[in-house]
Amino acid sequence: MLDLPRFKAAAVQAAPVFLDTDATVDKVVRLIGEAAGNGAQLVAFPEVFVAGYPYWSWIGNPVEGSPWFEKLACSAIEVPGPEIQKIADAAGRHKTHVVIGVNERSPHGIGTIYNTLVTINDQGRIIGRHRKLVPTWAEKLTWAPGDASALRVHKTSIGPLGSLACGENTNTLARFALLAQGELVHVASYISLPVAPPDYDMAEAIKVRAAAHCFEGKLFTIVSCSTVSEEIITVLEKDFPQARRLLERKNSALSGVLGPDGRVIGEPLIDAEGIVYADIDLSRCIQPRQMHDITGHYNRFDVFDLHVNRRPLQAARFDDSAVADDLNFDAAVLNPEQQA
Repeated sequence: MLDLPRFKAAAVQAAPVFLDTDATVDKVVRLIGEAAGNGAQLVAFPEVFVAGYPYWSWIGNPVEGSPWFEKLACSAIEVPGPEIQKIADAAGRHKTHVVIGVNERSPHGIGTIYNTLVTINDQGRIIGRHRKLVPTWAEKLTWAPGDASALRVHKTSIGPLGSLACGENTNTLARFALLAQGELVHVASYISLPVAPPDYDMAEAIKVRAAAHCFEGKLFTIVSCSTVSEEIITVLEKDFPQARRLLERKNSALSGVLGPDGRVIGEPLIDAEGIVYADIDLSRCIQPRQMHDITGHYNRFDVFDLHVNRRPLQAARFDDSAVADDLNFDAAVLNPEQQA
């Protein structure tokens, strides 16, 4: 018998404590407690919430931004690591799922950073680490591209859960890869982007993207977007006098929950900090699929064939099959008297 979960979701719209990893982690833990205290079984956080977005790449040139890149690299975390474990412990303690964006530092390179989404289940276990596939526009100055090794939908007590970061939510093939794995709950994490082109309404764009995924996939999307705090503007305008003028633009952040018909549930939160809540009933995903099930009967897989390469990207592949022989050789060279 099919028995789909019902639960309350929370979308956090807030700013990190800019480039202060420990303080931001403490803020995350507090917000998890607040949302769980209001009944949330899923708490979604913004893109790279730990511990900040590289706005300097949008308001200055690469040379001016280079010292700020170093600050970001120093505030980035490893996954797994003590900072994300503190967040995972809070998720387990409050029995809630958490999806959160972090700046992830490569364990093999201090200057390589990924825009990463971490998924944690209600037992406090890290079950997903997805690195943004393609950094968007000026973001290429900061983040390395990820791979599809963790482009996965996770089985959880609240249903099949997937996530994408910001511009990835416009990537039709990435979205379809999640839908094809049975995704019913999608987290879309964003940053507030006031420095978009003059005729670009970021809040409206976020809603359109989420609505498209919901309507096409017949699922729920929880959108979590960061805000640009006064602290961020004040810190950046010391080196970039134009920061305030470029970063104070309104309609740059939207958070909320959308249903399988593509419509927003309740009222979204625009620009201001806060938490949006919505009750989700996954049984609402069934009837719309009778009309359009694009990963089932409403498609032609004899015509279309999507291949997803899940091999992890790495700098080198080491063949250790000869290690034993090398060790024996080294022993003979270093201790010839023992080989007599």
